[in-house]
Amino acid sequence: MTHQPATSEAVGGIGRRLAGHRLLWPSLILLALLLGNLAFHHDFFSVRVREGHLYGSLIDILQFGAPLTLVALGMTLVIATRGIDLSVGSTVAIAGAVACGHLSTAARPGSVATVLTAVALALGVALVLGLANGFLVSGLGVQPIVATLILMVAGRGVAQLITDGQIVTVTSGPYKMIGGGYWLTFPFAVLLATVLIALTAVLTRRSALGMLIESIGGNPTAGRLVGIRAGGLLALVYVFSALCAAIAGLMISSNVSSADGNNAGLWIELDAILAVVVGGTALTGGRFSLGGTVLGALIIQTLSTTVYTLGIPPETTLVFKAFVVIVVCLVQSPAFRAKAARRRRTTTPRSHTTAGAAPRQQEVRA
Repeated sequence: MTHQPATSEAVGGIGRRLAGHRLLWPSLILLALLLGNLAFHHDFFSVRVREGHLYGSLIDILQFGAPLTLVALGMTLVIATRGIDLSVGSTVAIAGAVACGHLSTAARPGSVATVLTAVALALGVALVLGLANGFLVSGLGVQPIVATLILMVAGRGVAQLITDGQIVTVTSGPYKMIGGGYWLTFPFAVLLATVLIALTAVLTRRSALGMLIESIGGNPTAGRLVGIRAGGLLALVYVFSALCAAIAGLMISSNVSSADGNNAGLWIELDAILAVVVGGTALTGGRFSLGGTVLGALIIQTLSTTVYTLGIPPETTLVFKAFVVIVVCLVQSPAFRAKAARRRRTTTPRSHTTAGAAPRQQEVRA
C-alpha cells in the first residue's frame, strides 16, 4: 500500500511531461490527419512492394514531402535567428534550371560524371545566393524580410532567363535517381532527406552551434556581450537555407525530369514557414525544434494529400488548407488552450454559486 502513492505520482509526472512536450501536439495532429484519411480510404495505410519498390499513400507522403522538409529544415535555423528567408522558392527554381540546363546541353546526360557536375553547379549557385542573403542581413544590416524578398522577386526572373522561359526537359537515369529513384526499396529522396536531417541534428545538438544560433535569436544583446560573432553565424544559416532549397530543387526537377523556372518551388516558402511554426518554433527566434519541423512538414504534405484524396475542388484548396492550419495553430497554442480551459472553469461553477448566493446572504443578515 505504501508504494501506490509513489507509483501514481510517477505516472502523473510522466503524464505531465508528455503533456508539456513540444512534439505532442504536432504528433497528435499528424495522427488525426492520417486517421481521417483512413476513414475515407480503408487501404490508406497499406504499403505494397511492386517491382522491388515500396508503394502506398504513406510512401507518397514521405517522398513528395522530402523537398518541403529540406526547405523547412533550412528555414528553421533562419527563423531561430529572428530572420526569415523568402527566397527559398526562387532558389529551388534556379537550382533545377541550372542542373537541367547543363544536362540538356551535355553530350552524355546519362553519365554519372555529367550529373555530378550539374549537381555541383546547382549547389555552387545556391552557395552564392545564400552568401548574398547573408551579406545583406549581417553585413549591411538589411532586414531579413526585405533582403530575401529581393532575391524572391529577382530569382524567379533569373530562373526564367536560364531556361529562356521554356520548360527544359532532360533524359538522364542518374539524375532521375535524386527525386524519383529508389534505393533498397525506399525512395532515394526520403533517404537523402533523412541523412541531411540527421547531420543537421548532430551539428546543432551535439555541439555548441545550436546554442549559438539560439542565442542570436533569443537575446542578441547578451550574445554580443559574451563575444558571439553574430555576423558569421547569420551568413552561415542563410547559406545553409539556400543549400537545402537547392537540394529540394534538384529533387523536384529530377522527379519530373524537367525544369520550370516559373512554377518550380512556387509558394514553397510559405509552406516551409507554416511547417516551422506548426512544429513549435516561434517566429520571434530563440529555441528551435528540428523534430517539430519535420512533423510540421509531414502535416502540410499530408494535408495536401488529403485535399486531393477527398476530391476537394481546386479553387477551394487554399481556403481549406488555410482553415486547417488556423485550427492546428490554435489547438497547439498554450495561451489558447489555457484561455479555453479558464472559460470552461468559470462557466460551470457559476451556475452553482449563484444558486447558493441568496441563502448565504440571508444567513449573514440574520
